[in-house]
Amino acid sequence: MSKDLSKILKGWDYDPNEVTVRTIRGDDGREKIQLRMDLGVLQMERDGRPDGSRPEGCESWLEYYLQRQGAHDEAHPDSAAFQLDEDDCVRLWGEGVQYYHRYLSFWHLKLYELCARDTQRNLQLFGFVCEYAKDDRHKLQFDQWRPYVRMMYTRSVATPLIEKKHYEEALQVIESGIDAIRDFLDEYQQSHRVEECAELMSLEHWRDEIVLKEQRARASRPQTAVQILRNKLEAAVAAEEFEEAARLRDEIRQLSDESV
Repeated sequence: MSKDLSKILKGWDYDPNEVTVRTIRGDDGREKIQLRMDLGVLQMERDGRPDGSRPEGCESWLEYYLQRQGAHDEAHPDSAAFQLDEDDCVRLWGEGVQYYHRYLSFWHLKLYELCARDTQRNLQLFGFVCEYAKDDRHKLQFDQWRPYVRMMYTRSVATPLIEKKHYEEALQVIESGIDAIRDFLDEYQQSHRVEECAELMSLEHWRDEIVLKEQRARASRPQTAVQILRNKLEAAVAAEEFEEAARLRDEIRQLSDESV
């Protein structure tokens, strides 16, 4: 069997300006994710570690080190805290890049729930390394990407809500993402540079667009009889037409009772 990739890549050109990704059915019957790269293709599993391996019998290196940290803390509650050395961080970094390629692929395939799963996983990775890495260089190597991954997580959770026109819920998710990125800037004493944070500006601009869209949608909805009467009631009160206002209140109350 030829090992040449030419046949696989024929007709599937690489475009440096676009993310080109597809799903295929593997020889094992499972769905795979393929991401086109400049010199070939990355093939990833849909679940578990993207390359399908199980380091030390665990789902991932992150899971392995989480187990080690838990066992260390249980066995040595009064001794020095668990630490990640350079080799540990190198393993975790390489694995994090795999998850990056996969959640980016999920995003462009509009598999938002899976994108949210993998971005949340990498946010957990960053927090773990920041807590247990020996060297601050390694902590920053991971944590500098937190705003970007938080933005991607926020978009992957909020987008399906917007598609269902659940604007209020989506806005809550987006505000939470904005707050998380602002907290990150505060942690690193960079709050004065918020306008230079592309991820924060992106989410705030998106939020403003959704607020405007929701307002327009609300304004375009046909008014109910009760809403029309309430508008008339406000006008009557403003004009001090109290008898008319009382009549309108009774009519609103009657219609409200009938709709229950």
